[in-house]
Amino acid sequence: MTTLTTTPITADLVAGALELEATPRGLLPHRLPARARAQNTDPQLAMAESQPSGVRVALRTRATVVELDTIPTKRAYVGVPPRPDGLYDLVVDGVPAGRGSVTGGDLLTIDMRTGGFEHTAGDPGTLRFDGLADDLKTVEIWLPHTETTVLAALRTDAPVEPVRRGDRPVWLHHGSSISHGSDAASPSTTWPALAAARGGVDLVNLGFGGGAMLDPFTARAMRDTPADLLSVKIGINVVNADLMRLRAFSPAVHGFLDTVRDGHPTAPLLVVSPIWCPTHEDTPGPLAPDAEAMREGRVRFVATGDPAEVAAGRLTLGVVRTELARIVAERAASDPHLHLLDGLELYGEADHAELPLPDGIHPDAATHRRIGERFAERAFGAGGAFGGRAGDLSR
Repeated sequence: MTTLTTTPITADLVAGALELEATPRGLLPHRLPARARAQNTDPQLAMAESQPSGVRVALRTRATVVELDTIPTKRAYVGVPPRPDGLYDLVVDGVPAGRGSVTGGDLLTIDMRTGGFEHTAGDPGTLRFDGLADDLKTVEIWLPHTETTVLAALRTDAPVEPVRRGDRPVWLHHGSSISHGSDAASPSTTWPALAAARGGVDLVNLGFGGGAMLDPFTARAMRDTPADLLSVKIGINVVNADLMRLRAFSPAVHGFLDTVRDGHPTAPLLVVSPIWCPTHEDTPGPLAPDAEAMREGRVRFVATGDPAEVAAGRLTLGVVRTELARIVAERAASDPHLHLLDGLELYGEADHAELPLPDGIHPDAATHRRIGERFAERAFGAGGAFGGRAGDLSR
């Protein structure tokens, strides 16, 4: 039997997290620092930032066997069929090499109709990858992007060391559940992960399901996070939460960008407007679950706002795109490193006819791949905001 040695999990073995919280059960990766979390009062954002989208255990080793003990938090929705276990992706020297899941763990039961939830504690589980080549290699285990995951133990049959940082540019991205990876096939196939792989950069993904609200504490987290390239995808959450009117939206965008620029004054900064979403193209929020779909055991969403109130300042995706284009054009006159990418170039009306959004809001796996490929071409390709940093765009 192969003898495995336990290696303590430390911050230098985890990429893509802004902080690791020590808990009695292990290390919990966070995508917002403690100061930001202390200022947040939204349970949805608290859940989303603790889900490790883009976070991976990364190491250099000759190991042929790698085991990782974790405590995942599974989610169940009242009235909806059970969700499958979250997936872990194994990537070796940049190439997908395996996939697995961990059973057990904690359970979070959510009632979307009332907003109530119940948390039940469970036991750790073990993820095992074996049969790896015995040469020196970079091993990354991408954690499930929608399962809060406590890292409990790491075991291998050969010594491990941290991956050397700084060899590739760091891309820091913020967005909504679409950037978080909702309905993507796996953690390394969310659109930001796919774009990062094609662009040859290290991803720090601050995409938060339901949490792209132009929060000042998120802007400060971006300001304080080392990065070479930055992007902010703005719109869908502000609209579907019916969070603010146009009068408040425009200064909030300016304030968010001002704060990011305080820490990254000359780095390329790309503002991405919303992709096509018929639910909110011309109809304001708030968003609500589709009651009829819920009765049939399906998840689907509908917009409940009144289009007639757009004239009074309520937001739609069309309004947001127009305003973001205006703001970026004005700011770019004195900020040559600020750029705009129209979200309709990533996924537009024609794409929706071919690849509709299954629940009315979120892209499926095929659409994540399309968005990731197009973002890489437009942002990392020649002439893009991140110009010429693209890696192998044929991958």
